[in-house]
Amino acid sequence: MNQFMEEYCQYPYFLIIDLEATCCNRQSVTRNEMEIIEIGAVIVDRDSLSAVDEFQTFIQPVRHPQLTPFCTELTSIQQSEVADAPQFPAALSLLTEWMASYAPALFCSWGDYDKSQFQQDCRYHQIPYPFPSAHLNLKKQFSRAQGYPKNYGMARALKLAGISLEGTHHRGIDDARNMARLMPWIMGKK
Repeated sequence: MNQFMEEYCQYPYFLIIDLEATCCNRQSVTRNEMEIIEIGAVIVDRDSLSAVDEFQTFIQPVRHPQLTPFCTELTSIQQSEVADAPQFPAALSLLTEWMASYAPALFCSWGDYDKSQFQQDCRYHQIPYPFPSAHLNLKKQFSRAQGYPKNYGMARALKLAGISLEGTHHRGIDDARNMARLMPWIMGKK
């Protein structure tokens, strides 16, 4: 068994998370002021590598409550969807309640952005970061498992695996579902 599998075989589930956050192409929302506006999560069974459950919530931003036109265009998330959504502490509580049924699950995301955005939002709201220290960067693992010399975005990885992108790219729940569909390739089973 390779070192990767030894390290992660203690987790019966993979918790695949994709976040969308406030953003702007005109510098009005700086990187350190971006806030999560959608959490999309899919639980994947380690043995079958199939999705067993999913979670989605929008989140009301507080630093920059009005979504920029760029953010709406990129994510397709509308102002009305975040206006009455829970704020981050309540949304995170909903996520952790849902995750509890699948503990222990390994937090996975495409790249390290989602992990750092969670950490940033937890610091801002002064609440504990809810995940164990282990995190699987699916982007790196996909390239490692498939023998690619460089890392690819999720949409490109889907093409390389011969899988069509389903749903709307840059929507948390749709991207999490697409990552779940890539798990056999990510884990080197295909």
